[in-house]
Amino acid sequence: MFRIRHRDGEETVPPAQVTSICLHPASLISYEAVAIAVEHDIDILFTGRDGFPFARIWSHRFGSVSTIRKHQLAFAQSDEAVRWVKDILLRKLDNQLALVHLIASQSPEAEKAAAAAVSFLEKQKDKLCTENQLSKNEAFAFFRSVEGAAGRAYFGFISSTLPHQYRFERRSKHPAHDMFNAMLNYAYGMLYGKVEAALIKAGIDPCIGVMHRDEYNRPVLVYDFIEQFRHWADFTVYSLCSQQVMFREFFKVEGDAWFLDTYAKRILIQAFNDYLEELVEMNGLSRSRHVHIGLEAARLATLLKNFNEP
Repeated sequence: MFRIRHRDGEETVPPAQVTSICLHPASLISYEAVAIAVEHDIDILFTGRDGFPFARIWSHRFGSVSTIRKHQLAFAQSDEAVRWVKDILLRKLDNQLALVHLIASQSPEAEKAAAAAVSFLEKQKDKLCTENQLSKNEAFAFFRSVEGAAGRAYFGFISSTLPHQYRFERRSKHPAHDMFNAMLNYAYGMLYGKVEAALIKAGIDPCIGVMHRDEYNRPVLVYDFIEQFRHWADFTVYSLCSQQVMFREFFKVEGDAWFLDTYAKRILIQAFNDYLEELVEMNGLSRSRHVHIGLEAARLATLLKNFNEP
């Protein structure tokens, strides 16, 4: 059993009920707790103020055969990898469009604002679908430009439909410059940790990227793989802002940098974890969103295992 001590008391939790342990500043963990976590394949993440993990503890073995990682290097340099990235970005655009339509259905004002965003996102999707003649490096540069343009239109629409206190001028990452971006960055950090864990458990090396490459000792494949799931974080943060359950006093502001305080973290962590545990149907299977991340990682592992270098 894990024994957890906090300011409200103490409790015990069996390992079977734990999927990950996230350590924030001032957290302490014992040798025994680490050993139990490793034995039961439970992730231990060390997270910063923005929610992103900067270190993790896992067992000395990957989750599957070494053939996957041997083929992964060849795959990352292949034309098939370009098609894989393109497919993920198309799914990302589809998910963004779905969220825009969902928000638009909530009020006549949002519906009016959605028309331009939908039109622009559809055009970016068409660009991705029709462009097949570029070299690999040219393709990735093109993908980034399409992704960036789509993101500006998408987040511009989201901001315009939020209650006024949560609206923002643009996406700000490190650091965030407002409440919405501080929350979104933290949710992305949580999602990042789950995606990296899924890749490792599937036997994939998260440091061998495809579109995101050449960053020494960084788990760049996570940045490729995570794109198809970001809308889950977007929806969670948008919902919290729409319900106006986050307040200015829940944040720490240092200069123009915004960080979540204790109450904001509790609300966001609970909301996002609950959302990830909801059952949804994807690829004909009804599973939690958290499980679907693992299934997508397993599909990528199968692709890599069967990949034949040209």
